[in-house]
Amino acid sequence: MKDYWQPYLGGIALGFLLFFTFLVCGKGLGGSSFMARLAAYFTHLVAPSHVENSAYFGRYFAGLHTPLHYWLVYLGYGTFLGGLASAFVNGRFRIAVDKGPGIRGRNRIFAAFTGGVLVGFASRLGLGCTSGQGLVGASMLSVGSWVFLFSVFFGGYAVAYFVREEWL
Repeated sequence: MKDYWQPYLGGIALGFLLFFTFLVCGKGLGGSSFMARLAAYFTHLVAPSHVENSAYFGRYFAGLHTPLHYWLVYLGYGTFLGGLASAFVNGRFRIAVDKGPGIRGRNRIFAAFTGGVLVGFASRLGLGCTSGQGLVGASMLSVGSWVFLFSVFFGGYAVAYFVREEWL
């Protein structure tokens, strides 16, 4: 098993990727748009008239293309496949549910799924996910994104003090 990348090298590589994305696409990176478009597509399979008349999801069906025909959707596919390839190449691929503090098995999966749904909802409500707000917004010197970043770090440090014993 190979070592992980140095975090500073990873951060520099991510900065170059973000610059390249602005240069080529004219926009920054983000993940919540990918998930919103997937949700629109799969909801449309079940309830097409509801989605097409929706103020939120309806805009994805206004043109001739499917909501999946968007560059951030392809980025999402590439991120998943790249992570999968990296796991195989570095001998880290395994299917497992890691233990957490006082929670295991089905409860762990339920908690992770519920947390993921809440984070996804909040990222759309806040007009961007962590990568969109933290990387793109901060690189464009958006005040709201800087407030978001400081809040995330402050909140993480504040909570870490109280739960640090759980993870040892």
